[in-house]
Amino acid sequence: MAEKKKRIILIGRSAAGKTTLCQFLSHEALRYHKTQTVQIVNRNMIDTPGEYLERTYMRGALMVTATDADVIVLVQDATENGTMFPPAYTSMFAKPAIGVVTKSDLADENQLVKAKKYLKMAGAGQLFVTSSTAGTGFEELLDALGYE
Repeated sequence: MAEKKKRIILIGRSAAGKTTLCQFLSHEALRYHKTQTVQIVNRNMIDTPGEYLERTYMRGALMVTATDADVIVLVQDATENGTMFPPAYTSMFAKPAIGVVTKSDLADENQLVKAKKYLKMAGAGQLFVTSSTAGTGFEELLDALGYE
């Protein structure tokens, strides 16, 4: 029997690539639009606005919304200097967490190392380095999530 797709919640800063990641995983055309509210994509993905992470008073909404997810997906833009994820951030969810580095095609090796370090410090287990525009790094991610 095939393993069912895991329901994921994508958490990250505005413009980190959460919506683009959802589009790529859903085999949709990549087009940018600003996520204003929590959106359910294909019943398996919960796309969240970056402001929910960026504004500490809104972080509670992520905790409540995450109750419907099987896996927490932290999304870190490889080109961002710094991170919005506090150390051990994922410990408040009591669910498995993975980290996805996005925009790897725009980053140098040092930026990729830092992005992975930020995700590890936040509590992500497995890490995946991706580029939605180049279509790279998704095979292992799709497999880990039970997606096709």
